[in-house]
Amino acid sequence: MDDRQRCHGILSDLIAFPTVSADSNLDLIAYVANLLEDAGATVEVQQNPDGTKANLFATMGSTDQGGGIVLSGHTDVVPVADQDWTRDPFKMVEVDGNLFGRGTCDMKGFIAATLAKVDVLRDAATKRPIHFAFTYDEEVGCIGAQSLIDLLAARPVRPSIALIGEPTMMQVIEGHKGCCEYTVTFTGAAGHGSAPDRGVNAVEYAVRYINRLMELRQALIDRCPPDSRFDPPHSTINVGSLHGGSAHNVIAARAVLEWEMRPVVPEDHEFVLNDLRDYVGDVLLPDMRRVANWAEIETEIIGEVAGLTPMEHNAARDLMFRLTGANAAQTVPFGTEAGLFQSIGMDAVICGPGSIDQAHKPDEFLSVDQLDSCLTMLDRLAGT
Repeated sequence: MDDRQRCHGILSDLIAFPTVSADSNLDLIAYVANLLEDAGATVEVQQNPDGTKANLFATMGSTDQGGGIVLSGHTDVVPVADQDWTRDPFKMVEVDGNLFGRGTCDMKGFIAATLAKVDVLRDAATKRPIHFAFTYDEEVGCIGAQSLIDLLAARPVRPSIALIGEPTMMQVIEGHKGCCEYTVTFTGAAGHGSAPDRGVNAVEYAVRYINRLMELRQALIDRCPPDSRFDPPHSTINVGSLHGGSAHNVIAARAVLEWEMRPVVPEDHEFVLNDLRDYVGDVLLPDMRRVANWAEIETEIIGEVAGLTPMEHNAARDLMFRLTGANAAQTVPFGTEAGLFQSIGMDAVICGPGSIDQAHKPDEFLSVDQLDSCLTMLDRLAGT
């Protein structure tokens, strides 16, 4: 069996694990762990607090030697519910040179390619360690990767380069914005709709909070760094959903707001959170508590994922230039786990098979040509 056939077989197996973020990935992790252990890797499995999901971190070569390369991918996929698939999303099929299935491009194709090349990577690891980092819950806030980064940061030696194989059509990506997601719960006081002053309408206060977010959105445009390489160039705010109330004639006692921010620079993140903290503490809560002293506004951090900052010196980027033949790196609007690796002093870059335009959609696919290009890149990596 050649490497292409082996890669397609592994990818088919990976797709068959329905690792939607809401569900467990433990069966997939066990499958991958067996493959890597059989190839001679040292495998660590890091479970989440309730034991339903896990990261995998495996090493070929010396586990005590720094300066190695991490090949990183997330194992979770987005849901298929309410999507109009024309085939079984968890059964990979090849049609006209494309491999269809949930997660083929985002991003089990990259994971399958790394596993198909374990033999050549094992041989290359005699010169410098090769690490495999496969995480859970990337799609819902990079939760698994944050735990993995904490684990790596506590070690006396760590890898120096991280390659995150998100779908970029094998283009070299050196930057993306951060992604910060929040859920804000407003607790007011119910009452009859005919006497709104006798209650505290949680929906109304949520709307006032949203209005503040819109003002901050404009302020972020005004704060746009003049040298920004992103599209749009400024930090952004998006209101995702607002739920609250029970009937036309009842004062809403509860409302839940979901929103996100994608900062270009960390200072924008701090600017927005500091402004909202003051607005809630100095304006909204005092107004609410004039009627109901138990009124509350509570913010839950769903995820605060660091962006990947383009750096003048980036060994990971330069390595990918050599491996792919590219001579320029780009930025992308979507978030990844790359910034987390950068946050602990590692050089990070994004480069993987497939198009982000296929991710999260029904009939997601990855072209065979893209997967072949990834396999070729890994062969070149093994030869460096």
